[in-house]
Amino acid sequence: METGLLILFFYGILHSFGPDHLVVIANFSIGKQSKAAFANVLLFAIGHGLMLLVFAKILSLYPLPEWVTASGDLIAASVICLMGAYLLYMALTNQIQFRQHMHEGKPHIHIWFGKAHEHDKKDKASALALGALMGMGGVRGMLVTLGVVDAASINLSLVAAFVAGVLLCFSLFGGAVLLFNRHFLTSQKNVKRTFACAGGVSLATGLMLLAG
Repeated sequence: METGLLILFFYGILHSFGPDHLVVIANFSIGKQSKAAFANVLLFAIGHGLMLLVFAKILSLYPLPEWVTASGDLIAASVICLMGAYLLYMALTNQIQFRQHMHEGKPHIHIWFGKAHEHDKKDKASALALGALMGMGGVRGMLVTLGVVDAASINLSLVAAFVAGVLLCFSLFGGAVLLFNRHFLTSQKNVKRTFACAGGVSLATGLMLLAG
């Protein structure tokens, strides 16, 4: 059991270093406060882990054909493309709003899409769903990992080890993005440029994955 925990922990770290995953985490962290960003990162990692559990149980019963793993990569790349296109559209049509004020003696920023400033849980639900969808893109690498760890023995403790590895990398990268938020996202112009750049990088990364 201890060996399986270590294997899936380090697999989670290596898996999260992919440019596609870092792009998504950047998109979820830009313009967010620390608590909201960490919640999104955590839910994204949990979605990844749940997808690992689902595919592990399927693998323990049925071998997956090649087209299933290929479609997982296609879905993940398409999600990144759509996210990038959306951010570009919102930036170019001036639908990203910025407001800054002082809160307990510290500058506090609010960034939202559209006209109404709403506090809802849509982005958290999106983080969980996107984590699951992006998890499908890691099926091929997971097949190799599960060759070392018996797929039938995968349980919640092993999935938690995988999530911990993913979360470690994502949290460090997300922390760097939060520092960027604090020191650069101080004007409407900078916010627009940042989201346009993030959208462009996300779209380009998705298109490169589709072409590969």
